[in-house]
Amino acid sequence: METTVGNKDRRKLYQNWFTFADSDRDGRLTGNAVIEFFSLSGLSKEELKQVWAIADSKRQGFLGFQEFVTALQLISLAQEGNLITSALRDSGKLEKAAPPRMEGLDDLMKNSRAPLVPIENETAEANGKNADVLPFMKSLFSKKPKKSCTSFSAVTSVIDGLKMLYNEKLRPLEATYRFNDFALPFLTTSDFDAKPMVMLLGQYSTGKTTFIKHLLQSSYPGAHIGPEPTTDRFIVVMSGPDERSVPGNTIAVQANLPFTGLTTFGGSFLSKFECSQMPHPLLEQISFVDTPGVLSGEKQRTQRSYDFTGVISWFAAKCDLVLLLFDPHKLDISDEFKRVISSLRGNEDKIRVVLNKADQVDTQQLMRVYGALMWSLGKVLNTPEVARVYIGSFNDKPVNEGATGPIGRELFEKEQDDLLQDLMDIPKKACDRRINEFVKRARAAKIHAYIISQLKKEMPAIMGKAKAQRKLIENLESVFQKVQKEYHLPPGDFPDLEQFKETLSQYSIDDFEKLKPKMVQAVDDMVAHDIPELLSYLRS
Repeated sequence: METTVGNKDRRKLYQNWFTFADSDRDGRLTGNAVIEFFSLSGLSKEELKQVWAIADSKRQGFLGFQEFVTALQLISLAQEGNLITSALRDSGKLEKAAPPRMEGLDDLMKNSRAPLVPIENETAEANGKNADVLPFMKSLFSKKPKKSCTSFSAVTSVIDGLKMLYNEKLRPLEATYRFNDFALPFLTTSDFDAKPMVMLLGQYSTGKTTFIKHLLQSSYPGAHIGPEPTTDRFIVVMSGPDERSVPGNTIAVQANLPFTGLTTFGGSFLSKFECSQMPHPLLEQISFVDTPGVLSGEKQRTQRSYDFTGVISWFAAKCDLVLLLFDPHKLDISDEFKRVISSLRGNEDKIRVVLNKADQVDTQQLMRVYGALMWSLGKVLNTPEVARVYIGSFNDKPVNEGATGPIGRELFEKEQDDLLQDLMDIPKKACDRRINEFVKRARAAKIHAYIISQLKKEMPAIMGKAKAQRKLIENLESVFQKVQKEYHLPPGDFPDLEQFKETLSQYSIDDFEKLKPKMVQAVDDMVAHDIPELLSYLRS
């Protein structure tokens, strides 16, 4: 028999079910608990997988209350014989769907201590008393799982598991050896929860702002376009309830956004930083970072009032993709552009090159331009692999077929489709990217601990500490080699030598800690065992 309740009472019923299933009270449902809860509907495993895929449309890895309601509505329609597809979600039938039949749920909820919302006109027959409910279901929902440093029973998503591992195992190592001062700032909750970001870099008038407008099919607050250097600040374009621009000083103090670390670059930078918010379906999946044009020629002699390459490096570590934009008439790589590209060290896998405005030259010239661009990049990107270059004209104007011809137009369309596919894959791969960056960070922190402890080890006990420190900094390369040989570490994982020297000169080596093997072992165990166990636990 079906539960017959009104819209208002139906929402209360769903809220009770959600509260009941959310055993750790964090407002998220995922993992085995969701599978067991939905299995009460009697649908097959394949049908429940399809329900999950449609309800979790943002690929968050968990269900909030609204996604939970969507899943229940899909289950109800499936019980009526409807085929579970994305089209069903958009058909308008969801709002009219009655609560699904969940066999034995009432018996389980009687044993729950979760506070329930009273429901008027409710009939309980649909979720009636079923004596055949499996015993493990009672134990699953009647007790709140206990938290443990090695147990993931209270974890609701991969991101939550990474947060737990970071705070328990990785952050203590980073704090002990001041990894945050030498390499990357401490991670916050907002860093883990942030949407994927794409940063655009290039000289002025290469089409960075136009590129974002082309993807959004609309302008955004703070967007200015012109042949002169119009974008004079860093603008983060992200989702928001309405269209507005928020100043950098305001954004940098909001703990729910991943930009608090930018305060280290000072007020001069924050006055050149703003956040542009607007409601847009694409921005619900990805945020964009529009940057000032990189200087060239005489303008390079004018110093910026903040550490431009430092800011670029900070954003590169946070972003999932970095687009380097060129146009056929600006292929030269200035000294500042070289420094900017060098600051992307360690993030080479995120770099994509875009040859924009390619319809301004004919096919023969485009071939020569492409060769010149690859030659210029080969001198700056110190890798044997060829960077992926997308060729096209990424704006809202039709392709200039007078210059490119029909072959050029077909090429541009294919290249644009490839780039858009690369961007569309970002939300799907966001979780994998987070894990990849987390493991990379763990390895970097471990190597940092080895280097600092080796320096501490070579310091004298009493006399001549200042002289010994100067000598160690001068011969830092030999210290790197010792650490590499002793612990069998790959040389490519070591930090930049000159940057490390500069930061180290501001500290007294004698104040650092000696090597703590238990801390290092905890990080090794985290990478080798805890992360695979986390993924295995949450795999569904």
